[in-house]
Amino acid sequence: MTELRIITSNIRFSNPSDGSHDWPNRLPLLADLYQSFKPDILATQEGRQIQIKELDDSIPDLDLVDSHRSWIDERMYPCLFVNLQTISVERSGDIWLSKTPHVPGSKDFDSAFPRLCTWAEVTVKVSGEKLMIVNTHLDHILSSTRLGQIHVLINEVKKINDRPLMIMGDFNESPLTEVKKDLMDAFGLKDPWIEKNYAEETSHHGFSGTKAVTGDRIDWILMPKNFECTSLVMDKRSIENVYPSDHYPLLATVIPK
Repeated sequence: MTELRIITSNIRFSNPSDGSHDWPNRLPLLADLYQSFKPDILATQEGRQIQIKELDDSIPDLDLVDSHRSWIDERMYPCLFVNLQTISVERSGDIWLSKTPHVPGSKDFDSAFPRLCTWAEVTVKVSGEKLMIVNTHLDHILSSTRLGQIHVLINEVKKINDRPLMIMGDFNESPLTEVKKDLMDAFGLKDPWIEKNYAEETSHHGFSGTKAVTGDRIDWILMPKNFECTSLVMDKRSIENVYPSDHYPLLATVIPK
């Protein structure tokens, strides 16, 4: 059986007002975290092009999937990185979560910022299994906005995909709402966190770590129902009270069936 190692991780945009948690201090912590897990697929959220390129340079075992993209300087992007020793990428693209999803930088549904998802059609080299991987970051203010955005994602992905689908990202939404239900129903997915009967807890801690005891699990990895998730960890490491991000990354090991 082929195991895949997957990470989803909001990396927090570069913001000098974060003090000791500003990007230059966090970048080596993130790079060490990612490389110690040895993922086949890494999904990140937030970060503008310069920040993403710095991360790409810091994780030599992984390659950024961006050949399809024309970057907009002021926008923050969800991104996919893959280990090219284990994963081949056939196609990739961006979908802007608006009424005009192929217009870069477009926004609707009262979104505070333009939001998007990025996708890649991939093949697992050792087994030949074909998957579609989707990574997204929904808006952070209104549930109605996120619901409109996720319906755009569903409709557009259905137009281009005929493979088993894995979706991950920062959904800025409780996992107990219609956003996740509609997404799971549309693609026949499951939430391994629920399957493992883990207690709900916050995944966004605002650099407070375990002091942030309340909040929702807004970072998810969803997968086909016939996939097995052998391990799922919300990684809470820090070094000298500096956290890699204001979100805990999710690290999963899955077996496609």
